Amino acid sequence: MQIKLSPSILSADFANLERDIRIATEAGAEYVHVDVMDGHFVPNITIGAPVVKALRKATDRVLDVHLMIADPDRYLDDFISAGADIITVHQESNGDTLAQLQKIRAAGVKASCTIKPGTPVEVLFPLLPYCDMVLIMTVEPGFGGQGFIPACMDKIRAVRAEIQKNGYACELEIDGGAKLNNTADIVAAGADVIVAGSAVFGGDIAANVKGFHAVFAEGVQRAEWSK
Repeated sequence: MQIKLSPSILSADFANLERDIRIATEAGAEYVHVDVMDGHFVPNITIGAPVVKALRKATDRVLDVHLMIADPDRYLDDFISAGADIITVHQESNGDTLAQLQKIRAAGVKASCTIKPGTPVEVLFPLLPYCDMVLIMTVEPGFGGQGFIPACMDKIRAVRAEIQKNGYACELEIDGGAKLNNTADIVAAGADVIVAGSAVFGGDIAANVKGFHAVFAEGVQRAEWSK
């Protein structure tokens, strides 16, 4: 079972973004996580499709694009055209989430769905057959550097159990507060894609990436779901 790291560029040095991504991916990071915020769905504003298009030219790694925006239907075509490999939409956003997932898949892009920490995890269950990945937010979306919400462990376990029970072929990603000292527990609970921002891009990027892969191995050893 391979656990994947998806460093969030929200915590990278934007003046040297290509450099930081190259260091992280050369050290072994499998994905590149791109947080898109519109100032409406969440209180922060980050980047849009033009940056994803630029990143597509800068890396061959999977671009894992998380849309924290109010109206995904207005912008899905832009992010598909920009070169996103995975697009995550929020169940709480406007529009028909199922139709959005189907549109993403029909374009040849992997589809993912997520919820905020306060949303009951069960709303994701009917959508799992249409997802290539499902994302559990383990902090309130909108800002980097927050602490992991411990109650989200139960959500990770619940979604992993639903995936295993039904044999769904979707990855389970977590986003928020993952550090070297808690990631083994997160993996053991059921996550197989870990988003990390400041814990990767703060300090020695290559060493941080390698540190995450080391604790992934510990988590897999303890994970009943992976056996």
